[in-house]
Amino acid sequence: MPKIVDPEARRRAVADAVFRVARRDGLENASLRNVAQEAGLAVGSVRHYFADHSDLMLFAMRELARRVEGRVRDHAERLLATPPAEGRGDRAVLVEELLAEFLPLDQARHDEAVLWLAFCTAARVRPELRPSADRIHTGMRELIERVLHEGRSAGGFPEHLDVPTEALRLLALLDGLTLTSILHPDRLPADDMRRVLRLHLRSLRGTKD
Repeated sequence: MPKIVDPEARRRAVADAVFRVARRDGLENASLRNVAQEAGLAVGSVRHYFADHSDLMLFAMRELARRVEGRVRDHAERLLATPPAEGRGDRAVLVEELLAEFLPLDQARHDEAVLWLAFCTAARVRPELRPSADRIHTGMRELIERVLHEGRSAGGFPEHLDVPTEALRLLALLDGLTLTSILHPDRLPADDMRRVLRLHLRSLRGTKD
């Protein structure tokens, strides 16, 4: 009896091979042949699921974003389910945990950050990747704006908070911490990144505790 293959599961398995090759050898070495070898497949099998190398790279980029967005969505749902008046302290913790998903605080998130930086760098010179990079970056900014807006409405941030500007400032902070951690991991451990994020959120709330 022929083996039944789930096409979507196979595509994601190939994306995992892209991630492994990119982490080990750089995204520029994630050719169809190298990825197929990493996945234990023939090149023809990879071509069965992806039209060409650009199609594979675009899928892998979107798959990486999908995994991060799934975790962020879980945090957002818990945050929205927390009553504003009854759980202000809990909401502050949930806001921090949601935003922390964008920081390389453990090995899994560090690997994702390395990959994401590689894809965004490639998108600078590969037009087919640029729309996805722009869309995901815009989505991240809009999410941060929503978190700050909801926090202001719930009383967690002052009424005069300039949400669009503070969202850009927070996005720049997260990007800067991530980039520094990737380039100089020994100089910026996870505890320091958490402390900086926590202090920034406290400054937005106007508190020191």
